[in-house]
Amino acid sequence: MILQKKQKRRKPSWLKKSLPKGGDYRRVRGLLSTARLHTVCQEANCPNMFECFSKNTATFMILGSECTRNCRFCNVSPGSPPPVDPDEPMRVAKTALDLNLKYVVVTSVTRDDLEDGGASHFADTIKAIKATLPDDPKVEVLIPDFQGNIDALKIVVSANPDVLNHNIETVPSLYPTARPEANYRQSLNLLQNVHAIDDSMPVKSGMMVGLGETLEELKQTMTDLFTHGCNILTIGQYLQPTKAHLNVEKYYSPDEFKVLENKARQIGFKKLAAGPFVRSSYNAQDLFG
Repeated sequence: MILQKKQKRRKPSWLKKSLPKGGDYRRVRGLLSTARLHTVCQEANCPNMFECFSKNTATFMILGSECTRNCRFCNVSPGSPPPVDPDEPMRVAKTALDLNLKYVVVTSVTRDDLEDGGASHFADTIKAIKATLPDDPKVEVLIPDFQGNIDALKIVVSANPDVLNHNIETVPSLYPTARPEANYRQSLNLLQNVHAIDDSMPVKSGMMVGLGETLEELKQTMTDLFTHGCNILTIGQYLQPTKAHLNVEKYYSPDEFKVLENKARQIGFKKLAAGPFVRSSYNAQDLFG
């Protein structure tokens, strides 16, 4: 099957999602609001937010709601973040307990203004969750690149998360357009360095498609990830959050996602999810174990 580079930009039928009925959506929003916590679900305008909230789960976003970078695909607001809130790790832990979570996913905005990029705050959050929740909770962290600071990475790894995730996002040729303040090789090196610090820690990364990449570029990026120690992979469809963000150049069909999944398995990935609504933290616990 040949992947075409472009299609009509009108959203296809397979990207129309029905809102769930009932569930705990309002309760989850209320708990988050009361605890003064942010989620990537809300800030990034995730298409799975209603489903996840209705399932009594969410992905916590620490270190504020404003990012020091301005990636052109991301709906998180750029700006000058507030000072680090030392009470936030415990509020995350207590809210995770209220939600009865067994698998907790924590991400953050990028904090280039901090000496360690927020690594110590990640570590405090991991420790607070593991100390507060019963029955050996699992914690997955989705971290920024810490500007290549290996000492910052060591701080997070030493807190013993159960999965360390850092998204490569897209192919290297699109970095100047989509991620001008990031560096493809730096992200690959971060993933490789996780294993250099702790070779038993599962390493995860995520890609989005639909920005104008080619199949060959996707295959090469998947190969790069695998050879740099990534063993869990997610691939999802890029959706334009607002008209100010990058356009969708192509909507991949479910069959085309199957092609990508097969290519990833041929490269060597055994744990992966690929599909239109797949996101790095969506149903994350399903890829654990």
